[in-house]
Amino acid sequence: MDQNKQIIISADRAPGEIKDLEDRVKSRLQCGLVVDLHPTDYELRLGILQNKVQQYSSTYPDLTIADGVLEFLAHRISTNVRVLEGALTRLFAFASLVGREIDMELTQDCLADVLRASERKITVEEIQRKVSDYYNIRLSDIIGPKRLRSYARPRQVAMYLCKRLTSRSLPEIGRRFGGRDHTTVMHGVKRIEELKTTDGQIAEDVEMLRRALEA
Repeated sequence: MDQNKQIIISADRAPGEIKDLEDRVKSRLQCGLVVDLHPTDYELRLGILQNKVQQYSSTYPDLTIADGVLEFLAHRISTNVRVLEGALTRLFAFASLVGREIDMELTQDCLADVLRASERKITVEEIQRKVSDYYNIRLSDIIGPKRLRSYARPRQVAMYLCKRLTSRSLPEIGRRFGGRDHTTVMHGVKRIEELKTTDGQIAEDVEMLRRALEA
């Protein structure tokens, strides 16, 4: 600082929340730019891929990429942006070599190892435990028949996360929630999708839980 150099400090909480830190140090840290960093979400990953495709268009002018490929990659490779960009680079190089369109079949063949490494390992049971802990209710209340709002909403959040973060079908998810019908799960998922756009607290809850599960 005496030499007017830039200093960057990272931590798992804001300066004011760090225990045993002297007030003068807290004050000095809070004078700087404090930024809350989060893992990339789906929209950002997709935007990164779209930007990369535009950059590659001059290098590979004859290559075309089928609809749905970028969305597929943004959905499946969620842990590391460098891995995501590297996967796209490999995909373009391979497609150029074999002279084929970048379609879903070529993508899955070319990136089989990357996709396996990035495959989600989240289970329904893990989601149920995380949600019950987050809302401070018992796991049996998430799975059980009680319809009180204090149980029903967390249950719908858990169903929504199960549908988004696992490969389980609606009937399978329903069975894990006390033998509920798949239409009940479908209703719960749709309800949370609607609330995410109108209820800031629900949107925040879902995002916090998603990050915790994907960490």
